[in-house]
Amino acid sequence: MQLAINLALDNVRTQQGGPFGAVVVREGEVIAQGVNRVVNNNDPTAHAEIMAIRAACQQLGHFQLTDCELYTSCEPCPMCLGAIYWARPARVFYAATRIDAAAIQFDDAFIYQELACSPHHRSIPCQQLLREEALKVFEAWQACNAKTRY
Repeated sequence: MQLAINLALDNVRTQQGGPFGAVVVREGEVIAQGVNRVVNNNDPTAHAEIMAIRAACQQLGHFQLTDCELYTSCEPCPMCLGAIYWARPARVFYAATRIDAAAIQFDDAFIYQELACSPHHRSIPCQQLLREEALKVFEAWQACNAKTRY
């Protein structure tokens, strides 16, 4: 955990990105780390946890981290939490809370609220189009014998 916190602090001190760091550990060994690069990369998905997950998956050559632990300097936001669930690490440890982050203007409470709304009631309008055409892709997936489930 201290490494994740140190990464976050170094990221702030060097003005490389936001105050967040994350580390993926497997069998007691650090296999990947990440820091917030949202502004530097012009990428709203470049959160520390996402960066660490991407690096760990590349290092391991697999899209899941089932035998790994993720240490992050702050409680994961909804996007990172989604990525964490898809990556399936064994456990997640965090230091600061989302309430602590909100106190310094990193407030994701509105996203949690938006997730509870039906798509057409969200602040960014979501409209369904071409469902029948999209379902044909799902049918093709179901019929494919060479798929990898995840």
